[in-house]
Amino acid sequence: MRLPPAVLASAEEVLREILRFMAPADTTLSRYFKDHPRLGGRERGAIAECVYAVLRNKNFFTEFSEPNGGATMRRLALLGLADAVGVDALPGLSPEETEWLQRMQAIDRSLLHKSLRTNMPKWLWEKLVEQYGEDEALQLADALNTPAPLDLRVNALKADRDKVIAQLAEAPIAAQPTPFAPLGLRVLKKPALQNLPLFKEGAIEVQDEGSQVLAQILGARRGEMVVDFCAGAGGKTLALGAQMRNTGRLYAFDVSEKRLAKLKPRLARSGLSNVHPVAIAHEKDAKIKRLAGKIDRVLVDAPCSGMGTLRRNPDVKWRQPADAIGEMHAKQVAILDGAARLVKAGGRLVYATCSLLNEENDAVAQQFVATHPDFELVPMHQVLAEQKIDLEMGDYLKLLPHKHHTDGFFAAVFQRKQMDKAAPAEEADD
Repeated sequence: MRLPPAVLASAEEVLREILRFMAPADTTLSRYFKDHPRLGGRERGAIAECVYAVLRNKNFFTEFSEPNGGATMRRLALLGLADAVGVDALPGLSPEETEWLQRMQAIDRSLLHKSLRTNMPKWLWEKLVEQYGEDEALQLADALNTPAPLDLRVNALKADRDKVIAQLAEAPIAAQPTPFAPLGLRVLKKPALQNLPLFKEGAIEVQDEGSQVLAQILGARRGEMVVDFCAGAGGKTLALGAQMRNTGRLYAFDVSEKRLAKLKPRLARSGLSNVHPVAIAHEKDAKIKRLAGKIDRVLVDAPCSGMGTLRRNPDVKWRQPADAIGEMHAKQVAILDGAARLVKAGGRLVYATCSLLNEENDAVAQQFVATHPDFELVPMHQVLAEQKIDLEMGDYLKLLPHKHHTDGFFAAVFQRKQMDKAAPAEEADD
């Protein structure tokens, strides 16, 4: 079934704006669809998939598009739409365009030069090769340029995973258990979930399996005091609250009231009453100082480059300059230092990112241990064994799309040493 001609014109128009990289692609798309309410669901889906296909394949598509402005944008839109819905669904093609698109789709991309196959900025590709070696970096790049599946987390307060699979099958939506997260489901297609009773009632939430594993390794228990230090829209907060069986106190801190506002409807669906969202000004906010040394477990899912999420957010690699990574490192160190003050003796602190880069991951963890003698690293293989998660890791959690079929995640677990009775207690506002 062919798409209406307006779809190609709309795809060109929105691509022209998105490829300026002045704002996140999803933000620009949302605004465009709001401004063009006559576009139907099918048309919006095709335009969105077109945009993401172009962002994933930018180097490759650009290399084979015409050099002059108008033709280039049309050809990029055609390539993106052909990737999303197939050549036969495209409206108004000339015979030359049809033949060109078919030739493009027949290209064996594994034979292309690395700059075209990997579709990454030069600085990022060089970092990945330095860390992983060229062969594994190529596997990683291929995985990052493949759309992610849809992962769900079953809310254990309201539902059972096997029963949810059966209820989804009636929709009909095929879902299978995730291998590592005990409450995760993977949906291979991307159905609309918002109108499902399971979603409306809070029995399921959209959450990547890697993100679910991060929440799991914090090990939050009934009756504890727990902090999600960079809660954002609260995906991990909800997972932690359910792990705590809706007992104890779970603080959701974030510097953005707008992000915390997105947590509220999700919180209402979840049935949780132990979650307390708190907007903070910075990592040394007085609201944090009041809780210093009182918290059992703290999760710091730190702001980062987001390079582990390129399957979902391919524009990130084009919007992020190389020098931003150093700035991120300094911010991450400061946030982790601020969060550490909350942890009581014997309590645990988890530092996590959705990045693949050592500067944001290993280097931050190593610096923390070197500058905080009152904390010790808990090897990740020990933590995973405690949580009965079947993953082989060393000192850190390193989830990779080409190996684990999740987004790219890093995590390190630290434990505050039991204090010597002769030593003075730490000042809350040091």
